[in-house]
Amino acid sequence: MKSLRSARLLLTPATGLLLLCGCLQAQDDITAKPPDTPPVLAIGSGAPDFNLPGVDGKNHSLSEYSSAKLLAIVFTCNHCPVAQMYEKRLKQLTSEYRDKGVAVVAINPNAPNAVHLSEMGYTDLGDTLAEMKIRAKYRHLNYPYLSDGDNQKVALKYGPVATPHVFLFDKDRKLRYEGRVDSNQREELATKHEARDAIDALLAGKPVAVEHTPAVGCSTKWAYKEAGTKAELAKEAAEPVSVELASAEQLKTIRKNADTGKLLLVNFWATWCGPCVGEFPELQKMVRQFRARQINIVTLSVNAPDEKDMVLSFLQKEHAFNRNLLFNSNDAAEAAPAFNAGWSGAVPYTVLIGMNGELLYHSQGAMDPIEVKRAILKYLPDDKYKGQNAYWNSSF
Repeated sequence: MKSLRSARLLLTPATGLLLLCGCLQAQDDITAKPPDTPPVLAIGSGAPDFNLPGVDGKNHSLSEYSSAKLLAIVFTCNHCPVAQMYEKRLKQLTSEYRDKGVAVVAINPNAPNAVHLSEMGYTDLGDTLAEMKIRAKYRHLNYPYLSDGDNQKVALKYGPVATPHVFLFDKDRKLRYEGRVDSNQREELATKHEARDAIDALLAGKPVAVEHTPAVGCSTKWAYKEAGTKAELAKEAAEPVSVELASAEQLKTIRKNADTGKLLLVNFWATWCGPCVGEFPELQKMVRQFRARQINIVTLSVNAPDEKDMVLSFLQKEHAFNRNLLFNSNDAAEAAPAFNAGWSGAVPYTVLIGMNGELLYHSQGAMDPIEVKRAILKYLPDDKYKGQNAYWNSSF
């Protein structure tokens, strides 16, 4: 990590301000290498060695692929929506060229703690190895998926600019192509397929026509960006926290979710409910994760109204700056028919309401955070990334 420490010293105050501002953006798509990252491996260079843990529980090294005619190393990740939309194509590339002697290896270069929650509004998972294993199983990935996030030693040698970023090596393990997979993250719009063209050329014993293209996607999350993550969390921790009393009639209005233009996620809970308290931090991660998207997340406590101070104290401890309600009745059971969303009255209960008031998802008992996030992503409309809704409603 010495080179990254040196890079920090070269940052100007203006650059530092830009980096801090960048932490507030949903995603930082780029088409060129910013000045604070290691250089991209040059065409003609030998393949740097690696020994990295994979989602299969084994370590994988460069020598493992020595028998392959060609080796495509693709730096990609979990959280980036652009990378997600290339998962299917990487699977296709792997299956179509495997019998031709081409090995495809994916490496996640990101330092997990450098991924801001505000950058995770399009994902169910972060970039830890444990989460990579979940994604690999969910999407049935057919290629090795390795993690370099602990120290980024491999990424520092290759210099991936964004995810995904392809490095294609010939039989002598000399770099012959680096850059994007193809010309558009939406497969139906891709008219140039430079990675495939390079593979086909090398297999045919021909020179690669296009050796370099810009890698377009989410910037590599180098370890120094963790400072921005902490700054973002500190800023959110300073936001005001409140709780308001809500009547049965108000619950009926909230349940309709009319004219909001947003999904509505409601979590019913109480301070005396162990599972409620246990899952609350995950709920708050979702608040921060999806706050820039078309969803309102509301908590509804079924504590007694005279326990408002107790409820507020808990919410402040959790930095719950979202909308928080306390049912204004000593008979908590009255909240169930008022909200009318399949809720029996037991807590915790989590429900997702559509933009027209339709019941989209509900979970009785302790929620599965990944399941809830996938439900949210399935129904959120496309905004910055056309094709994301289709991604979360697809299986491959």
